[in-house]
Amino acid sequence: MAPTKASVELAPEIFGIEPNTAVMHQVVTAQLAARRAGTQSTKTRAEVAGGGAKPWKQKGTGRARQGSIRAPHWRHGGVALGPKPRSYRQRTPKKMIRLALRSALSDRAAEGRVLVVDAWGWDSPSTKQAIAALASLEVSGRVLVVLQRTEEAVWKSFRNLGEVQCIDVAELNAYDVLVNDWLVFTTDTLPRTLPRTVPGTVPGALPGAEPSAPEAEEVAP
Repeated sequence: MAPTKASVELAPEIFGIEPNTAVMHQVVTAQLAARRAGTQSTKTRAEVAGGGAKPWKQKGTGRARQGSIRAPHWRHGGVALGPKPRSYRQRTPKKMIRLALRSALSDRAAEGRVLVVDAWGWDSPSTKQAIAALASLEVSGRVLVVLQRTEEAVWKSFRNLGEVQCIDVAELNAYDVLVNDWLVFTTDTLPRTLPRTVPGTVPGALPGAEPSAPEAEEVAP
């Protein structure tokens, strides 16, 4: 069963603001930096094995004075000013994270790349149905499908498609919105409000739709 487009009204405070490019850049940069492992490490001259004895006496050999064969200019010596394990995380205010997410959603909405469906309506996983559903929605390229954790059959239906990314509505973020060409919500996952704090979710995450939300014109791609 192919999903049908829903008639909904996008919240202007979430999907209709002027995108702040600088904030989106800063938040996405911080998000990508936090993904870095930061485990790279090199040994200094104090950590390289050996080199405890002076190679030759200080004077009388005609050679340059040396104190250790593990100095950085020696072969097999230590590394000077090399990388050490560190954290690349950047502190990003929650208000900035929320603004970046609203800016990203508004950017996709301004391009007409936000779709809302009533429901997927699949009781069992089916990649064939997932492909047919995307074809009926006339979307191409990278697609971000926003789901609830309880929609297990839908998650399994889309996970074999390389150009489709599924994400929980509570984990929606600016980077995943910007890296995909299309956003596909259901009426249950479409964000309509942006609270200051959402307990147990990622900062800046948006909640699902409220059942009593008013309906309006259809959102066209």
